Amino acid sequence: MLPSTFFSLPAQIEVLAAGEVLRRRNQTLTSVLHLESGRVLRGVYEDGRMRHQLGVVEGPFWLDAASAMLEKPFPVDMVAETRVQVRRLPIEEFRRGCASLPPVAQGLLRDMATGYRQQSELAVSRLAQDAEARCAQWLLNHAQPDHSGAMSVTLHQRKRLIAAQLGIAPETFSRVLRHLREHGLIAGTGNVLNLPQPHALQSVAGC
Repeated sequence: MLPSTFFSLPAQIEVLAAGEVLRRRNQTLTSVLHLESGRVLRGVYEDGRMRHQLGVVEGPFWLDAASAMLEKPFPVDMVAETRVQVRRLPIEEFRRGCASLPPVAQGLLRDMATGYRQQSELAVSRLAQDAEARCAQWLLNHAQPDHSGAMSVTLHQRKRLIAAQLGIAPETFSRVLRHLREHGLIAGTGNVLNLPQPHALQSVAGC
């Protein structure tokens, strides 16, 4: 998207081993990474592995130029698939370089950066929705009527084990439960979760 020769990149090259995390979702950027060589995975990194891969890039490539240009947090996780070499440019220097471009070029790059970010955010959003649907389906599958006929689920296992069954990280499972609780689809405390709106939960599950 941007030629690296346009910027005065630092002479120091950082070498990172395969498996190292370069960027985290929602991370506020203080620098911009230029991938000199190697291959980097983009996606959702949970529980020590790239659980959902959304793409792969190879150097030379600006890894986070779109977010830096739009002054927004980073939307996805980035993990080195191979040994990589990167140069780290302070974000203020990067923005000064962009600001020196002709206005027409700046507008074009901002439009491209916006489209790139929207695609990434949409992909991550769909993955979150998928996790929510799986959790809702699990709750419905394990629901039992109580003495009053209301539906409830008793958690006989630790949340970490339930999350593993669903193929999501424990943090994701807790986040989805909190989201469902905020929308009134589950209630209760401890190991018993009440389902006050099973039909609405079915809609979340895609039934």
